[in-house]
Parts: sequence; C-alpha cells; structure tokens
Amino acid sequence: MNTIKKKIINLYKLVKNFDYKQYASTNKQFLVFVITALINSTVLRFFTVHNYFAIKPLIADLSCILLLGSFVYLLKPKNQFKYILVISFLFTLVCIVNSLYYTYYMSFASFSLIAVSLSLVDVGDAVVKNVLQFKDFLFLWQPIFMIVLHNRFNKIKYYDYAGSIENRKRRFIGTIAAGATLYIIFFLSCSLVELSRLNKQWNREFIVTKFGIYTYQLNDLFKSLDAKFNTLFGYDNAAKEFREYYKDNTIQLKENDYTNMFEGKNLIVIHGESIQNIALKQSFNGVEVTPNLNKMKDEGIYFSNFYAQASGGTSSDSEFTFSSSLLPVTNGSVAVSYWDREYETMQLLFKNQKKYNTLSFHGNNGNFWNRNNFHKTLGYNKFYSKDSFKVTEENTIGLGISDKAFFKQLTPKLKKEYDENGTFMATLIMLSNHTPFDDLEHYGDFAVDIKEDVTETDENGIEVSKTISHPYMEGTKLGNYFKSVHYADSALGDLFTLLDNEGLLDNSVVLLYGDHDAKLPKKDYVRLYNYDIKTDTVLTEEDEGYDPVDYFRYELNRSVPLIIWTKDKKFNKEIKTAMGMYDVMPTVANMFGLKPKYALGNDIMNLDNNLVVFPNGNWLTNDIYYNSQKDEYKVINSDAVIDTDTIQNNSAIANKKIAVSNDIIKFDLIKNENKKERLNRVEGE
Repeated sequence: MNTIKKKIINLYKLVKNFDYKQYASTNKQFLVFVITALINSTVLRFFTVHNYFAIKPLIADLSCILLLGSFVYLLKPKNQFKYILVISFLFTLVCIVNSLYYTYYMSFASFSLIAVSLSLVDVGDAVVKNVLQFKDFLFLWQPIFMIVLHNRFNKIKYYDYAGSIENRKRRFIGTIAAGATLYIIFFLSCSLVELSRLNKQWNREFIVTKFGIYTYQLNDLFKSLDAKFNTLFGYDNAAKEFREYYKDNTIQLKENDYTNMFEGKNLIVIHGESIQNIALKQSFNGVEVTPNLNKMKDEGIYFSNFYAQASGGTSSDSEFTFSSSLLPVTNGSVAVSYWDREYETMQLLFKNQKKYNTLSFHGNNGNFWNRNNFHKTLGYNKFYSKDSFKVTEENTIGLGISDKAFFKQLTPKLKKEYDENGTFMATLIMLSNHTPFDDLEHYGDFAVDIKEDVTETDENGIEVSKTISHPYMEGTKLGNYFKSVHYADSALGDLFTLLDNEGLLDNSVVLLYGDHDAKLPKKDYVRLYNYDIKTDTVLTEEDEGYDPVDYFRYELNRSVPLIIWTKDKKFNKEIKTAMGMYDVMPTVANMFGLKPKYALGNDIMNLDNNLVVFPNGNWLTNDIYYNSQKDEYKVINSDAVIDTDTIQNNSAIANKKIAVSNDIIKFDLIKNENKKERLNRVEGE
C-alpha cells in the first residue's frame, strides 16, 4: 500500500514540476497532431449530431488523442513521425467511415460490422452515388497537413533539436498522465445515465454526443470483442434475467377473430426492399406510384402504422426480427456475428409444428449478409440464391437480377416445390428497389411532375390551350425513388399474375412487408411537401403554408407497409395500431395456429395500443414518439394525456426488451434453455 502511495506522490510531483513551456516549444509536431485530430472530431460532430460547441465530448476526444498519441515518445525522434502518421490516418479513417455511415444509416459505425463492410463491393455503386459526399473527403486534410509539416521540420532539422532537450520517458509519462487525468475528470462529470448508456452501447448518437467519436469508437471496439468472450462472463446473470422476463411476460396468444383462420394454407412472404408507406400514398397527375400495392392493401389487412425496427444490419435485421420476434443486436448484425445461435423462428415453427416446407428466394449472392448460413439458422430448408437464376445484362437492374425476371424464374421453382413437397412457407426477397435508385432507363416511363393546363394567346391573338409540365421532383433522390418503387410495384403485379396462373394463390396467404426505409434526404421531403406551382419555387420557413420536416416528421415518415392478402379479397381492413416488425411473428402465429414461446412482440389483433421499441432506445405508441437521445417527444394523438410516469415506464420497458433480446442473442439463451428442458424431460421419464 505504501509503495502505491509513494508512486502516486511521485507521479503528482512529476506532473506538477513538468516544464510545459519547454515541452510545447520542443513538441510542435505532437501538439499540431493533437489540435488537428481534435478539429476533425469536432467537424464530424458538426456534420452529424451538431453539438460541436459542447465541452464534454471535446474533453473526451482530447483525452483519447493524448493517451494514444503519448506512445510516440517511446520511439526515437526520427521514427516518431511514422507513428504520428499512422495514428493520424487511423483517426481520419474513423471520421470518414462514421461520416459515410451516418449519412446512410443515421447512426455510427461498429467494428463488429467490418465483416459486412467487406461485402460493400456488391453495393459499391450505392455507396458512391447515394452516400459519398464532398464533406467526407474534408477529413483527409489532417494527415496531408502532417506530411507537409514533417517535410518542413526536416528542412529546418527540427527533429535534432527536439530530440536532444528532454528525456523521452518523461515526455511519455507527462503526456499519458495528462490524458489519464483529463479522462478521470471527464468520467467523474458523467451522470449514471450517461455511463449506463456508454456501457450498453445501444444509443450510438447519444454516446457520440456526450463522449465524442474517438471514445465511442474505442468503447465499440471493446464491445465488439465482447462477442468473442461473452461465454466467459455474465452468462448466469443474463440467464436469470431471461427466465424472469419470460416468467412475467409469458406468450399467451389469446383467441380472437383471426385465430387459426389461415391454418393449413401456404404462406408467401414478400420482402419488399426499401418500400415505404409514403410511396403508397403518393401519386403524380392522378397516376399512383404503387397501384398494385394500393389494390392489395384495399383488399387485404393493411397495417398502416408499421415500423421495421432495423439497425446496422438493414435487410438482414428485418429478416431476423420478422422471423424471431427479437430485436436486432446492438453491435454488428445477427446475420454475420451471431448466425450460429439457436433461435425460435416462424420458419422453425411452421416446419416443426405444422410440417411445412420452408423456402427462401433471393437474386443476390448467397454470401451477402451471410445468407447461405443465416437462412439455415432461421429454419429454411432450401435457399435459392443468385446461382439458381439466369442473370444476364438484359435482365439486370441495379444490384442484380430485375424483380420481373426474378419473379418469372422463381414461380416454376415454387410450383415444383409445392407439387413435390406440399404446403410451404416461402420468402421472396426483392432487389430492384435498392438504393441508389439511379437505373432510370429500366424503371419505365413514369414522370414525377405536376402537369398544368393553361391558356395562352399566340401572336395572332388566338387563345391556345396547352399542358405545361412542372418537373419539381425530377432529378431528386426521392423522385428517382418513386420511379424505382413504381417499377417494383409493376413487378409485383406480374408476380400475382404468374402465381395465379400456376394455381399458387388458391390456397395461399400473401404477406408483404417493407424491410426498412429508403434513407432519403430530408431536403427532398421538404421539396415534396412545399413545392409552389404558382412560383415554381420551394416554400421556406418564412413563407405562409410552409410544411416543416423536423426530426419527428422524418422518423414517422420511415414507416413501411405490412399487408396480409388472400385471393378471396374478403378483408378490406386497416389496422392503425402502432406496430413493429417484432409483432409480426406472434400475430401470424395466432392466425396459423402456431405456438411461440419467446416472442418480444405481441399479437397486434389483441391490442388497441402497443409499444414499438427501436434498437437505439427510441420508442413509439399510438400517442407519442419518444427520442431517447435527447429525452424529447412528439405527441401524435392530441387527445392523449402524457405524463412523466408514462415516459419513464415505457422507457424502462424499452430498455428491458433491448437488454433481454441482446442477452438471448449473445449468450445463446434459447439453445441452453431448450437443452435444459430436454434434459428435464429425459430425467422425468
């Protein structure tokens, strides 16, 4: 104890007596590195979370820079620049990757998604055309500036002077002590809520806002490595929480008007790539963007207040949550990092409880999102991927085979499976409506404009009627998206004709869901809602009639369609209850007579109100959308009474669902629980 006390006293004296003036004059390169790296992190926050004047993330970033940079003093002066340059590129890469990632996902990058990033070759055009922006290159100024400065220092023989004044060991100790002291002060200033969120790493935007980008990324590294070591630590507590949760939240599917109504029927699931509800509501010059989807929703059961709950795993997250009624993992994606677990999925329930043949079809490479392995885990008997289809230059749109060619080729395969193996559940994953929505020549002739009939007087004084086009959405990403969705909708019309001709609709239920929103620019929504045909301009906030698109409006616009349809067209029903992807499995299970045990969601047909939890901690009900990052909310239902208890109770439920879902995935709790039950049955016999 005395030895530790002596070391602390010596360290204090060292820090106190440290000659900071001399240190600064002989460490210009290091100080410039610190300042420039700090500027980059501040610029990143400016582009993303907009809290660039906040002191706390500035201190956290500075602490991290000092700690990592201090090791430069363990090298000889002539080698120090190499280390500085490596660290500079590392910090710059962190800023560039997170700037790109935030543009596309409205979140921050994770080390656990590196394996997925290697697959970006397949979506390279999407990244370059729809995500990469000039601002992403701005961060490169920092390492370039360090190289220029290094060349200047070489000319004036700065390194000879800098290396001969002070002992490098003392510099190292002084710098690392300064960084550690700053970090200690910083963490002492954090609230318990802030520290809890850093530990959980659920709400990335909140963490960057409070802890800075470098601390976030360092913490994410440790959290990502946790996937490799989670079997060693925390299992007992996770298992206890898991059992207690399902003891208090037992899945009991109550009888309602829809119970067992589809028992014995085939289920055709259509995974609608990037289809949002806004597309179903939109028309141009009286022509609907999605006439087939609108017909489908009018004839079926339309869940109009439905959200995908996807995270960094995008489409694969939606596949997982749809199948398992669990939330996506908060670090990485289940498809890549946790595919080798045991889950309770809709596919397995159909296969084990009803003896269905389970199939999946997708025109993309089987290794994208690790689907070759992931779909086996979900419970599909067979996965038809790109190799199962004839893909040519003529039938390619965007990332791969066009939806029309895909549907045309899969229909006979599905018919053959039905004839040979009987009742089935089949998932058809669409592809053409994928960002960047720029394959315009293949989308068909669909104008996103406003046509106006006007009367003009010609040079002879004769009145002439003509039609003028106002192409107000042409050339925008949202306008191109509408063109893309219009094509996808046309392909769906073809699919229904193909299936009907083969008799596959006679004893089938068709379920279509949008897998996630299209991540479209907010400015395009502003243009859509505020275009003034009289002036051919877009209204501004100062203009009368301006329709704002704030954070909450944008989030609510991310809703996607969920439609259940049968050929007899007997429903014509809209369900307006707030619903998430994790509610689909228990809802469908009750309709088909399945018995799940571990769903996080609910049978939506038994509820008038519902809590939809998002992976970042936000949540939604019929009455309110809550932003957990800023502890702010928007009242949706003006008649609702919102109090502090409501916010706190729903937030506690949301946090519990996220925690339990993460534990199930990370610790493979369902597998171990099933193993325990099997053991108990054997012992009982």
